[in-house]
Amino acid sequence: MTEVKLDESLITEMAKVGVIYGHKKSKTHPRMRPYIAGQRNEIELIDPEATLAGLDKAVEFLKEKVKPGGGGLVLLVGSNPAAQAAISDLAKEFNMPYVVTRWLGGTLTNFPVISKRMQYFQDLRAKAEKGELAKYTKKERAKFNKEVGKMTISFEGLLKLTRVPDALFVVDIDAHSTAVREARRLKIPIVAIVDTDDDPDLVNYPIFANDHAKASIEWIINKIREGIKTA
Repeated sequence: MTEVKLDESLITEMAKVGVIYGHKKSKTHPRMRPYIAGQRNEIELIDPEATLAGLDKAVEFLKEKVKPGGGGLVLLVGSNPAAQAAISDLAKEFNMPYVVTRWLGGTLTNFPVISKRMQYFQDLRAKAEKGELAKYTKKERAKFNKEVGKMTISFEGLLKLTRVPDALFVVDIDAHSTAVREARRLKIPIVAIVDTDDDPDLVNYPIFANDHAKASIEWIINKIREGIKTA
């Protein structure tokens, strides 16, 4: 991603979609103070220059991971309603695994078990689609169908996670603290949208921005999309 010139129109655009609006001052994490430019109606304002600098570094890192021939695998995570569509769209566009529902504990740290569960899900779904469950009783088929439905919610986005990923991209590290903790334990680099109530030191490539407003999340992810396309 080429460096974005910080001009008034860009700041206006970022303000319009809510990128620079954090939380109330009372919720500010001490380590986020260097990246705050001021306040408006008790709401912390994130420094746009810090946002763009972090975004630049994050995109360059992700480009290296997913560039043709790079072979990198990035797991995208964002289960809050404001992030779900943007995360799943980005993942599908670049053939990446994703999580937009509840994070399954052990997805990274106990990947062999998760992998077996995914294989079971795929086998069971394939049998259902081929009509191979017809030999079972109506009650048993209903049980299998219910199981497939539940597992679809949990595993559909993870099917492309064929191994432990090379990086994790997270929207809202507080809501996904387990995912962040697992990645840090395995020394997997983390790229994340970091809001004013978060600890930026938990993340290798923080993008300082509003992580709870749909328009802000979409703006950041669109910039990432544009940057990756130049890889």
